[in-house]
Amino acid sequence: MLVSLAILYCHIGSGQSTDVFRIDYLNIPENDQGIKTQRYKLLFNLPIQLNQKKDYLITGLEYNRFDMDYSQNLPFDKSELIRFHVIDLNLGLITKWNENWNLVTILTPRMASNFITGTITDDFFLNATAAFWKEKPNADRPYRIVLGLTYNSTTGLPVPLPLINYYRKFHPKWSYTLGIPRSNFKHHINEKHSLEMALFLDGYFINIQNNIALPNDQVASKISLTALVASVGYQYNVTKNMSLFLMAGRSIEQEGKLRDDDEDDVFSLNDEANFYIRTGFKIGIF
Repeated sequence: MLVSLAILYCHIGSGQSTDVFRIDYLNIPENDQGIKTQRYKLLFNLPIQLNQKKDYLITGLEYNRFDMDYSQNLPFDKSELIRFHVIDLNLGLITKWNENWNLVTILTPRMASNFITGTITDDFFLNATAAFWKEKPNADRPYRIVLGLTYNSTTGLPVPLPLINYYRKFHPKWSYTLGIPRSNFKHHINEKHSLEMALFLDGYFINIQNNIALPNDQVASKISLTALVASVGYQYNVTKNMSLFLMAGRSIEQEGKLRDDDEDDVFSLNDEANFYIRTGFKIGIF
């Protein structure tokens, strides 16, 4: 179940992000199985106010590039497993449901592939999210609740799964978030500096255009990574909504696999825990 949840919640993409702009770099150093991963992310969301009720149309784009390095020999040709790309287009609508709740609906077409021969049908995926969102940012103890359903075509599960997120600032210097794909506990040192401990899911699910023949007479057509990561982080707030961040941690559980057309596992690439280093710059709405 962890794999399905990770694929689902980690790959909804920027449609679930509260960032207007983000650029970040991830490094998963080489582990005992000789695999190193680097990811470069660029995200941009544009909210457009539609009326006086403050309904918003959200359009956006997210791009991720994964660079892989294998220092150990594999029993098949790995030349087409070096670089992967994930491109999300986001179209969403935020509407005022009632005095307290907003309704958020998001459709996210995705291309995820090594793009060896342009684009093919198997490179395309579709994600969708619908959620109710309530927040009281000016309360004595500010909070935010998100409750909804989300569907991702790469999970292999034919039904939507629940989306839950609860944020509470229970003290001027302390706050927490409980939910999937991320939970954290944050110390706000002052308006500029904060520290956090976090537990979150990360990974990818990507098409391989030229199927790879494996020694066990099976064929791999997809590559995936699922990681449950525990981390500590630091954030410097340039302004209220603009910040720089740095986090370092280690995966508690990690599964890198090749999969067939039915999304069944056919080869284990990487099941060793690993360090996780991420840094970047973001502009958020809160």
